Amino acid sequence: MNRPTNIQDSPVSNSAEILKPPVTAVGPIGWLRKNLFNNALNSLLTLLTLAFLWKTVPPLLRWAFADALWTTPSALCRQNDGACWSVISRNIRFILFGFYPYDQQWRPTAAVILLLGLIFFSRDRKYWTKGLAYAWIAGLTVMGTLMAGGVFGLTGVESSLWGGLPLTLLLAVFGLTAAYPLGVLLALGRQSRMPAVKVLCIVYIELIRGVPLISLLFMASIIFPLFLPAGITINKILRAQAAIILFTAAYIAEVVRGGLQAIPRGQYEAAESLGLNYYLTMRLVVLPQALKIVIPPTVSILISAFKDTSLVVIIALYDVLKTTQTVLSNPEWMGFSREAYLFLALLYFTGCFSMSHYSRRLERQLSTEH
Repeated sequence: MNRPTNIQDSPVSNSAEILKPPVTAVGPIGWLRKNLFNNALNSLLTLLTLAFLWKTVPPLLRWAFADALWTTPSALCRQNDGACWSVISRNIRFILFGFYPYDQQWRPTAAVILLLGLIFFSRDRKYWTKGLAYAWIAGLTVMGTLMAGGVFGLTGVESSLWGGLPLTLLLAVFGLTAAYPLGVLLALGRQSRMPAVKVLCIVYIELIRGVPLISLLFMASIIFPLFLPAGITINKILRAQAAIILFTAAYIAEVVRGGLQAIPRGQYEAAESLGLNYYLTMRLVVLPQALKIVIPPTVSILISAFKDTSLVVIIALYDVLKTTQTVLSNPEWMGFSREAYLFLALLYFTGCFSMSHYSRRLERQLSTEH
């Protein structure tokens, strides 16, 4: 009886090479069957979703782009059924810079570009050195000089005229940068074995977390100046900045405290066995692990704080939300709030998505599970 000397000559092998998976199980069709049409309920929901998108997306695109007007006067916009993006293009400088002198608006533009450049440069961990810290100090000094003026031949501009996007970014960046280390210190203080420090931190955290940010802004703007000596005033922007920092730090403290509690006791004992004191134990062993654990909730708080900077509108600070509302209060542009608020939503979404994207990247870089 002759047997195939080569496995390739086997009829079973040849048939296996010819046999392929069914088209309905692999590729795009297989994915659709598995994820969208795998049962009657999912099939019905898929069809309803497609019908909804068919009814809403084409008219939305037609309103936003095909029939939209981009630079025309408001009178022509009122005769058109599409979006009137002219409310943005014709008022863009006021929306972005508020009452800052028109002929000096290159200065806040340069300050914003410098700030965004520092943020972009700082996102790479290989640049986290002392040089980067010096670059931030120099950059912030240049930004303050550009915004305030009064030196190097620059015209002085009162802080009451600052507004728009530069004010929003300053409140957000400075607020988040200062609130994070303060929150870490409060979390360590709440874990402290010294009763006085622990009680003070607990009282502060619970008190601040028990009131809304609006109340702190009102206190900083209206009540706090009443306690100052006669003739002494503090800039309204600084008072609002302090309220944002104190409010955000209390929430960050609780998140960091959760990360500290997640660290096993063995980590502390291992540090003690190496002869490390409290400062070195926290700096080299505990905090690096705790802060890595709490990256997702910390970023959520920072994103919320970034959006909450728009609340300064209630104390008459002309951030980008207030400048947009001022434009919409002009009778010439009344009725075009949809376009204006969509533009604002895009600005805030860009900032929040950038923070979220960077946090995911940082989690992957710091992951040691592999």
